[in-house]
Amino acid sequence: MPKADNVSRDQPPCPPQPLPPLLMVSEEGSFAHRTVTERLPGIIRRVIAENDFPPAIVEDLQALRAELPEGHVRLIRDDGGADVETWAGYVEPCLGERWIDLPWYFAEAYFYRRILEATRYFASGPWQGVDPFETQKRVGLASAMASVRALSTRVNDLVSTSDGDNRAGLTTLTYFGLWGNRVDMSLWPADAEGDDRSRVEVEGERANILANDVEALAEEVLDLRGARIDFIADNAGFELVCDLCLADFLLACGAAGVVSLHLKAHPTFVSDAMIEDVHDTLEVLAADEDSDVRALGQRLQSHVDAGRLQLRDDFFWTSPLAFWQMPDSLRELLAEAALVFVKGDANYRRLLGDRHWPFSTPFEDIVCYFPTALAALRTLKSELAAGLHPGQPEEVAREDPEWLTGGRWGVIQLAEN
Repeated sequence: MPKADNVSRDQPPCPPQPLPPLLMVSEEGSFAHRTVTERLPGIIRRVIAENDFPPAIVEDLQALRAELPEGHVRLIRDDGGADVETWAGYVEPCLGERWIDLPWYFAEAYFYRRILEATRYFASGPWQGVDPFETQKRVGLASAMASVRALSTRVNDLVSTSDGDNRAGLTTLTYFGLWGNRVDMSLWPADAEGDDRSRVEVEGERANILANDVEALAEEVLDLRGARIDFIADNAGFELVCDLCLADFLLACGAAGVVSLHLKAHPTFVSDAMIEDVHDTLEVLAADEDSDVRALGQRLQSHVDAGRLQLRDDFFWTSPLAFWQMPDSLRELLAEAALVFVKGDANYRRLLGDRHWPFSTPFEDIVCYFPTALAALRTLKSELAAGLHPGQPEEVAREDPEWLTGGRWGVIQLAEN
């Protein structure tokens, strides 16, 4: 596992000052409040139900559940994790605070780290390295295989004809990369009833993209030749397959010589992808009955073997910090990329510092600190946004009162830093 790194001491330029207020758990009626009072206890119940943990681990998980929402923040115990000392610094400003009074993103990141402490993820013994969310990830990918097969056929066709005009293929796979983010098992468990959230109707969904820079993004990408393009990944399962398909196409069309995926260093947010999840996904693809799926899986594995598809992880991606607080080593690494795709809602929250920016604040003004050009692909699952037109939020809210949190709406936003 990677070594945990402390935040940079020499801070890069930050977003416009003064910073707006943080999203807080204490905001009654908010999605943040419901997360800590309802969703997180439910996630613990699923972790207990889906794992054959011994009584001591179950007791610790139940104790964590009992803390929500009126219990108090304590330090992470020395459980063998390389990030324990770093987390002591993160926790110190909130030490002794009630969960209900915490900044929302801190509360979630701290919660998932406490789950790993309870399940002995880092400790020597039989549960070391056991992903408490593995069942959800496995079922989530299995339930999306019909969509994976359809997408595999599509991307294989696009790759085989990538010597021509690649704009249409890039646009299509960018849309898949956006809407694949709907499959977030911290919000919708893999066995939840209802529509298949992995099904993507690209053409019919364009009206639900509130800010759509896909044409400018295509121009940016297709001007590249053999560059390094990075992804800050979000969910495993169908979204990860969508990311891998886009990476495959970028390599096939020659825009990228190398694609680097930045993944979580440990399980978090239920479905967030780690390096192990990429390997597991490639094994599933390679063993599928469908020849198009197998061909995709074999091609992706060849990219990994050749070093053209790089898998990286870092403890910063599981920290509670805003992206403008990333360590120098990571900032310098990202600066080597010509473009970074920032995937998903949680990463978007960190781009914005999980703060209540006015919705019309230009996106590029907030993320001016980022060390290279970035493209954010995000379906809305939290009560913050930026880069929207004046009056647009009110118009969307009349149609869909849950527009900020329901996963129906999305953004594709480019910042050419």
